[in-house]
Amino acid sequence: MTSAENTIAFMGVEGANADLACRQKEPYMDTLPLPTFEDVFEAVEDGRARLGMIPIENSQAGRVTEIHQILPKTPLHIVAEHIQRVEHHLVAPKGATLESIQTVYSHPQALMQCRQFLRKAGKQTQPHSNTATAAKDVAAWGDVTKASISSRLAAELYGLDVLASNIEDDPENVTVFIILSKEPLDPAINSGRMLTSLLFELRNIPAALYKALGGFATNGINMIKLESYIRGGGSAESQFFMTFEGNPNERHVQQALQELSFFSKKVKVLGVYPPDPKRREGQ
Repeated sequence: MTSAENTIAFMGVEGANADLACRQKEPYMDTLPLPTFEDVFEAVEDGRARLGMIPIENSQAGRVTEIHQILPKTPLHIVAEHIQRVEHHLVAPKGATLESIQTVYSHPQALMQCRQFLRKAGKQTQPHSNTATAAKDVAAWGDVTKASISSRLAAELYGLDVLASNIEDDPENVTVFIILSKEPLDPAINSGRMLTSLLFELRNIPAALYKALGGFATNGINMIKLESYIRGGGSAESQFFMTFEGNPNERHVQQALQELSFFSKKVKVLGVYPPDPKRREGQ
């Protein structure tokens, strides 16, 4: 029987890239597929899963905008990150060959990210809701003229053959995931390299953003990400999502956060957590 304490939730179906990311990040945990991002947050909040994994950006598709509408309201905390290389494979029913395939099904982003391969191979494409459901449907159809672009995990789960591996146009295509928990990390100062993610909303004064971020420059803090977005509900006010290197328990980080708070109406720390080892030192 699956234990909630040993479960990590994700948005999607079995075999999706998010499922693969969960299994790589937490190989000893059970994965829980859920239909929406909101469901993932709720599963962690109500104790059905100890952790939730959510994508926040892809190097080609950009940021996942839905997440920015959920993060300001959630009581959950970011406790880790995972950088997943996106690998696309052409998978098909047993007996199919590259020559027999006529139509390829997958999520529009996956089709776009494999455009050069598909064009050279001369295959028709058909958008599908998800890379894993495309694999599941291709397996159910059992038609050797139909294939999907999916993960190797999806091929294994649905009994498909891999006809071509790593067909993505860009080998540097990655997705950044965050891992959420009910309990925050509170790393000590000597815990090593740390990232801090937070949301802030500026006061309505001239040059507020410049002034708010000044403390990070003067204290030598490296900023990893800074994004603005408009809140829902028709508000014209911008909020900012920021990730920087540093631990709020460190004095120079405290000084930068004090300056940020002075020029902000609201600051919400989302989490303090270790970076994925794939991040280059000094990035």
